[in-house]
Amino acid sequence: MKAKELMDKDFVYLNCNDSVIEASKAMENVRRFTCPVVNDNKQLVGWITAFDITRGLREGKDKIQEIMSSSDEVSTVHENDPARKAVILTANNKFVTVPVVNDDNQVIGMVRACDIVELLSDLYDIKVEKLYKAMQNQLKGVSWEELMSASALVYKKTTGIKISPEEYEKNIMNSTFGEAIWATGGLEKFFAGLISVGEMVVARRVGRAKK
Repeated sequence: MKAKELMDKDFVYLNCNDSVIEASKAMENVRRFTCPVVNDNKQLVGWITAFDITRGLREGKDKIQEIMSSSDEVSTVHENDPARKAVILTANNKFVTVPVVNDDNQVIGMVRACDIVELLSDLYDIKVEKLYKAMQNQLKGVSWEELMSASALVYKKTTGIKISPEEYEKNIMNSTFGEAIWATGGLEKFFAGLISVGEMVVARRVGRAKK
């Protein structure tokens, strides 16, 4: 997924010469805590937050250009950057919003923390079965039965608990991605388990081919 696929295209922007009072009204109307400041070509020149507006009103500032951060202080992502770059920027810097720009440095969208949370919520509700189906598709020629058999072996190796392929299949049919992450002890361990299953399938195939 690219940043442009995650971004919100419906956003408000300001001009350097806009008044602080009008900017506060514009941001209040759309319920936004941050806002890009652009020139006539919609190129990024600055950034405003609700805290800047509060300070500007308190200090009696008139224009946005008196209180905004410069574009050099603003972290952006290009529209064709991987969406994960925007996610990492947001998480590491505790940003509410990251502006998305094109080749001409024009602001074309916003990646918001709330959008990321919504996306992750949707991912958490995906059935684990779908992830295994995707893996089967990548492991060309591997049957579902082979995949479940390898999964059961990896499960026993990891937990010490013996389980049949049929029981394992039933478990993943009833589990969501979010539940699986909690059950395995985290995202890293979950995907490490998937990798182990893939390796097990390949190893068993190679072993049978040598016989």
